[in-house]
This record gives sequence, C-alpha cells and structure tokens, in this order.
Amino acid sequence: MSKLAAWMGAAWAVMTGGCGTLVGLDDGYYLYEGAGGGSGSGAASGTGAGAGGGTGAGGACSGGACPAPPSCAGLDETCGPRGDESCCASLEVAGGSFKRDNDERYPATVSGFSLDRFEVTVGRFRKFVEAYPGSKPKAGAGKHPLVDRSGWDDGWSNSWLPANAAALKEALKCDSTLSTWTDVPEAHEHLPVNCLTWYLAFAFCAWDGGRLPTEVEWNYAAAGGEQQREYPWSEPRDTTIDESYAAYDCTGDGSPTSDCAFSDILPVGSRPKGDGRWGQADLAGNLWEWALDWYADYPEEECEDCANMAAASDRVIRGGAFVNDASYLPTSYRTYDDPADSENDAGVRCARDL
Repeated sequence: MSKLAAWMGAAWAVMTGGCGTLVGLDDGYYLYEGAGGGSGSGAASGTGAGAGGGTGAGGACSGGACPAPPSCAGLDETCGPRGDESCCASLEVAGGSFKRDNDERYPATVSGFSLDRFEVTVGRFRKFVEAYPGSKPKAGAGKHPLVDRSGWDDGWSNSWLPANAAALKEALKCDSTLSTWTDVPEAHEHLPVNCLTWYLAFAFCAWDGGRLPTEVEWNYAAAGGEQQREYPWSEPRDTTIDESYAAYDCTGDGSPTSDCAFSDILPVGSRPKGDGRWGQADLAGNLWEWALDWYADYPEEECEDCANMAAASDRVIRGGAFVNDASYLPTSYRTYDDPADSENDAGVRCARDL
C-alpha cells in the first residue's frame, strides 16, 4: 500500500449522548451527538448528503445469528482450514473497553457487533459482480447505527465506482501477476479478493447486508478487547509470531517482499493458529483490510463507539499483508491509503449489526 505522510488535522468524531460542540482539543476535533440520520458527507469527492437509512440486503444479526448474505446465495460451505465452513460466517464480538493500539493514552469503549470470520473471497465478490451495476448501494446503505454521516453517499456511485460490470472486472485486475480475480470461476474462489478500492469495499459490504468496521471496532476485535493482545492470536504477553500463524513476508518462503508470488496469497482461514479471540481468521497478514474511518492522529480523549468521519486525504487500513514483514502485523499498527487506490494487497472484511 502507498504510505504517504499522515494527514494530521482531521476531526475525530466521538459518539456521546451530549451536544455536538467543540471540546477542549486541538482545532478541528469535534464531539458529535449520538446516533443520527446520516445527512452530510465525509467523502473526498464533496458530493453532498447521503440520507441516513437502510443497511442494504440481509439486515442486522439477532442473538448472534446473521441472515444469509446475498454473497453466499448458492455457495457451498467450503471455507476455513477444513473446507467445511460458510465463507460468510460472521461471529459476535462482545462489547467492552480497551486501549486503542495498546496505548494507555487512548481508552475506548466499543458496543457489541458482528465481524465476518473471513476476508471477502473471490467467490463471494463474484456475486456482487454478477449483480452489477444493480448491486451499487442506495444512499445511506452500510450506515453504522451509532455513527452519524457514515452511510453510502449516492454521489460516490458515479464518481468512484465503475460504470458497468465490464469496467468492474477490469478494475479488479490491478496487477497482472497478483490479482486474485478471474472473469470465470477457477481455483481462486477461496482466495481473498484484492485490488479493492475503499469505495468498492464499502459498496460490497453494504450490498451484502453489512458495513465497513470502524477502526476502533477492528482494533478491538484484533486485540481481543481488554486482553490487549500483541497479535490477534496472542495471550496478553505472548509475542510469538511465525509463518504458522499468518501469511506475511511472502508467506515465510524467504523471498524479498518485492518478489512475492501469487501462491503467497492464501485461501482464507488457512492459518487457524492465528485466529483471534472471537474466531476471526487472518486479522494479521494475507491482505490489508479497509476500515470506515478517515485517517488522523488519535485525540487523547475517551472514545465511545467513535469514528473519524471528517474528510481527509486517506482512509484507514489495518492488519498487514502477505507482502509485509512482521513489523506490520501487531494489532497496534495503523496506517492508511488513498481510498481510490487499487492495490494487490488490499481487501476487506465486513462488519454487521447485532
């Protein structure tokens, strides 16, 4: 992923029950009122308001059980280390409190939510492509129930999504060697789909009945909440990492990261030793995963279901990828990319409401 200098002045939207007023932070940091209808836009395109509203097909989870998403309609249960799990499995993450990036300066509280067990596969994304452009989200789809202005902006559909299915297929071939997409089903259906812009990642999750996780949700799940894990699989003080836990550093084959091969991208869930506290696979390695937020420095304030919705230049990505060395995989590592960038190491994992 491109690693540009961090944009430092964006606001951090902290969800509370109080009024939406400036607080005693640096200029540009705001405190927003609790759950809202979602008018306004955090988009770089400046395309105006997307009304709040629906979360797309599929609906919210109930009691830990999620409706079958459209991306798994007709798909066999063939994901995971034994090839016998639904590729759309979504697992409840119990709410609680923790320190973002394992740093005492950044306390946070996260409400319970559901996070997909696997990164989105080529097979699942094929359903989105087959329905395209009918699978483009409606205004407000994919909205986080506690984050104002977080739903799909209708202006993004024309500005940032391919015009038709043929253009979408071409967009998914961002790398002649390492793109996982194929125009017809092949042996890649269980690989995580890469070459996704932030907009395509958002559009898919909204169409599939989910949404993008906020950065704090993603970090909370990866760190095991209050366990503050160094890696998703760690006991609190365990810093063990090698290729049996995650796909990184060209999946441990000794190649320079500039020489990674297609075979270094693994089928989702191939490293069960690396599963997180709540059962999610590949939270470290394989592909970077897009989060909802714009990127900015954390304010040193309590975060309650917070998300940074103030427009900046880059969106948050998390987790590291097959092309990165081990230094990118700790749950405390955060970085960013241009939301319009399409890269061979970027994919997505969807979140869902309980």
